[in-house]
Amino acid sequence: MANVNIKFNNKDYLLSCDEGQEESLKKLTTFLDKKYNELKDQLGNIGENKLLLITSIKLIDDYFNLRQKVTLQKNKLDDLSKKFLEMKSLAVKYMESKDIEINNLNTEINNFKTMIDEANKQYELILDKTTNSLQEIIKNADSKSELQ
Repeated sequence: MANVNIKFNNKDYLLSCDEGQEESLKKLTTFLDKKYNELKDQLGNIGENKLLLITSIKLIDDYFNLRQKVTLQKNKLDDLSKKFLEMKSLAVKYMESKDIEINNLNTEINNFKTMIDEANKQYELILDKTTNSLQEIIKNADSKSELQ
């Protein structure tokens, strides 16, 4: 344990605290002394015990107000976190549905390409048959004209 000399209400006190907590104890005591003197200036000299009680009540009120604000902020943060998770879930579902749509479109494009390739093959086959038929007709016409 460490010992710390502090001053409160213009009186010196020797307090004990854990090792390494000396500076923290001094800061806390300085803060308490400042609040005590502010109330003393506002209320006058109403007695040390009563002033200490009022100072304690004021500090506890500040503490509870701050604690309530922290709780409200935590609740807001929790709500935001839930909304974020919902948004993330919706975004993932949207992305998954778009991936499915893209895959379906790619399948349709591939099927369409296959149909085009088949149509081109059939067109070329018809073209070849037509060319062969025309060549046959021309050849037959040439043969007939030679015979005459």
